[in-house]
Amino acid sequence: MAETVVVTGTRIQATGFTAPTPTTIVGTEQIEKNAQPNIYNTIAQLPSLQGSSGTSTNTFSTSSGQQGLSNFSLRGLGTIRTLTLLDGQRVVGANVTGVPDISLFPQLLVERVDVVTGGASASYGSDAVGGVVNFITNKHFEGVKANVQGGISTYGDDAQYLLQAAVGQAFLGGKLHVEVSGEYDHEDGVPAAGFGESAPNGRQWYRATTLLDRGPTVNDGGPRYLYRDHAQAYAYSKYGLISKGPLQGTAFDVNGNPFPFVYGSGGVPTHNPNGDVTGCISGFCVGGDRSGGVGIGASLKSGIKRLNGYTRIGYDLNSDNEVYATLNWSRVTTNNQPNPGAQKSNISVSCANPYLPASVAAACTANNITGFSFGTDNAMLPNIHVNTSRGQMRAVLGADGKFDLGGTNWRYDTYYEHGEELTWIRVRNMLLNPHYSQAINATISNGQIVCADLVASANGCQPLNIFGGRTPSPSTLAYLQPSNGPFQHTHQAQDVVSLNINGEPVSLWAGPVSVAFGGEYRREYYRVEADPYGNGSANGTPYNDAYPADPTLSTNGSNWYAGNYHNGTGMYDVKEAYAEVNMPFVDTPELGKANLNVAGRWTDYSTSGVVWTWKIGATWDTPLNGVRLRAVTSNDVRAPNLSELFAAPTTTTVPSFTNPFTNPPSKLTIFQNTIGNTALKPEIARNIEAGIVLSQPDWMPGLSVSFDYYRIKLTKGISSLSADQIVNFCRGGIAQTCGAFDLTGPTPYVNVQQFNLASIFTEGFDYEASYQFGLEDVGLPGRFVVHGLATNISSFVTDPGIPGSAPVQSAGTNSGNTPHWKLLLIESWDTEKFGIMLQQRWFSDGVIGRQYIECTTGCPATSTNFPTLDRNHMAGAFYLDVGGTYNLTDQMTAYFKIDNLLDRDPAASPQTNTGLDVNPALYDLVGRVYRIGVRFNL
Repeated sequence: MAETVVVTGTRIQATGFTAPTPTTIVGTEQIEKNAQPNIYNTIAQLPSLQGSSGTSTNTFSTSSGQQGLSNFSLRGLGTIRTLTLLDGQRVVGANVTGVPDISLFPQLLVERVDVVTGGASASYGSDAVGGVVNFITNKHFEGVKANVQGGISTYGDDAQYLLQAAVGQAFLGGKLHVEVSGEYDHEDGVPAAGFGESAPNGRQWYRATTLLDRGPTVNDGGPRYLYRDHAQAYAYSKYGLISKGPLQGTAFDVNGNPFPFVYGSGGVPTHNPNGDVTGCISGFCVGGDRSGGVGIGASLKSGIKRLNGYTRIGYDLNSDNEVYATLNWSRVTTNNQPNPGAQKSNISVSCANPYLPASVAAACTANNITGFSFGTDNAMLPNIHVNTSRGQMRAVLGADGKFDLGGTNWRYDTYYEHGEELTWIRVRNMLLNPHYSQAINATISNGQIVCADLVASANGCQPLNIFGGRTPSPSTLAYLQPSNGPFQHTHQAQDVVSLNINGEPVSLWAGPVSVAFGGEYRREYYRVEADPYGNGSANGTPYNDAYPADPTLSTNGSNWYAGNYHNGTGMYDVKEAYAEVNMPFVDTPELGKANLNVAGRWTDYSTSGVVWTWKIGATWDTPLNGVRLRAVTSNDVRAPNLSELFAAPTTTTVPSFTNPFTNPPSKLTIFQNTIGNTALKPEIARNIEAGIVLSQPDWMPGLSVSFDYYRIKLTKGISSLSADQIVNFCRGGIAQTCGAFDLTGPTPYVNVQQFNLASIFTEGFDYEASYQFGLEDVGLPGRFVVHGLATNISSFVTDPGIPGSAPVQSAGTNSGNTPHWKLLLIESWDTEKFGIMLQQRWFSDGVIGRQYIECTTGCPATSTNFPTLDRNHMAGAFYLDVGGTYNLTDQMTAYFKIDNLLDRDPAASPQTNTGLDVNPALYDLVGRVYRIGVRFNL
């Protein structure tokens, strides 16, 4: 009986059918050889994936909710534009953006991963703009298998161990199939280093690289921006620095003793009210006392723990039909440090502060001042830690099989899926801004140092000595960083009902016509609840025992230094119907075989109405042996997600807002409401792909090669605007923004929302080749396989749709996600007893930003859209991995893997402020990693 091929990216199931959309398949063998603790790491190495999110990204984030979240981004279009499926079925989102977390997937039973590098909305619906990543599990596994793995980096961190086991058995004469799997993965991650320039545990690559801004009016022939290592801010220091006025340049050591700060660059404080430093540029010097730098104080990799349980029960009603149920329960916890201390600049400090050293107080008197401006990292405070927990329960009840109707054999699959995702985010050691302001305003009363604010004192205020690094008292810490901390609880739910039918109802001159059709209903819901100190206690939201009422805190929320989460809720549903036809129209020895593949989908969103998607593709197996041509064009969509439609609202008061509708423009106070926009429409993308495939030609049967061109144009892209932009765009004729504000009513407001204004254009080429051959002719056992994939991005242009802004070309920008070239090459030699694998990962040199004009002298006039820069280069990277296996018995295999064998350091990715100046989306921040393990298969 001929095998029926199920190809991700199409709904057609037919013998010998080849889809026109390019698909990369990562099988069990490659997954096992790569020996990663999380299958996400293996798939994310594919060159077509750019900008994926993993445990090395978002580590410096507090409020995004994406810490430790693992999800894919195809073509650099973002995780929200890549559809990730499990056995062709949707998975409930692990974030309000709707993206799932790969860490929550059952991984041991995955037998392959299909990566469709092209639009597939007509087949699978919304979000498949960049493509589809589909995890296919072994649905009838029988036996017992297990995997035990451990690993550690060459720096003694990121210790990891993985335990996996699966059991499968058939009962009732083979009719009942039961399989159960479980796994636990523990990864310590890479901790934050703290202050200064020493990267954690002996890493030597961090240099606080920064782009110093000489200002938009520079006209001396030099560049506006200067690329410099060892940048040091001059508005704050580790233990405190007087940053303006007559005492500017007075710093404090860990014991609170004053000393002259060393600025670097030969910098000399001007002692003026602006706090300028001669010899330094726009807030930064080079060199000097760099102990207060905070850029390397973020975790280089989040710690993660994964616990996953999976069960599938299938029952064969007869030889052609099965009913089944699956249950997946998973929990992932992650932790990271976003930054050390809690940096504060331009603090107003009184010279009467009782903690101030006597010599500095005397200097205040001598200079006839009563206070000064102060900046500090608050290094005496415990560091912030973000702890995230994601729990998922996903159940599927389905049936698949075939039936005869009208003389045609039809196949079907149908299922109902319900998924629940619960996410908890808790932040420890977070500063309450109002409490900090009250605690540093100290005075003496009855011989005791107390808070000067009587209301604050009556509500528990404890004074803080901000001069130096002395550890505050437990009562002061409890007041500044209460144990309750910022908190967010999110509940997401997804329900899907799907029916798909396909068959071959008629035959034409070139063969049978394949037809697939079906429908789907999907409901997405979320609700988020946050602590009242972040969310606010207005509108009936009560304080509680964990967050008691405090008159010194704002009832509008946003009281925390960071992590100000807010309440929100939202829901939408989708109704869809589709049809797909594959028609062979040529099948002769002289002309070869050619098929036409056409699909269309009708989708009705409850928030935005009806949208149509379609696909037209063709394949031609030419008369030339092994040569196939393929091409496909499609119209794809990404619907706005829950976060964009129903973002948790926040309100702030903005004084002196400019009203451009009066003559002359006037100033007024407005309420700025940051909210979702239920009027958003789906993004629309036009995909084109065309290529040639050479598959197993007679003259070289082990060779397969493909070359494909791709082009994606996305319009109506969803983008954010500021309050000023929203008002001014309306005045300039962009009607879409006019309903977002009212400046004439009794309570003027502007709703800061997202709008369908942006566009993205990208094009490039994909290359894939493999060659395998036996080694008997050279007297060696086994087979040798070479497999390579490469992606060339020739263009990636983003247009924000904002008047006056220029489209940004980011192809070859190594500070982002889209290098010009990205390559993955694997060589393996496998025998019955052992196997050896070499893997090379490489991406090309690039620039910091394509908007910069590189020059050192004779520079053209700088501009906002095209500023000048003296060095616009970022080196690419080459990573060498090596692995091997040894079969101890027929059922037991030992293996090892070394990632980044040469311990390649990341290149600097400078910013216009000191921060973590590396790009974890491209570069390896961990370094060399060793792994060993044993697999069992009984």
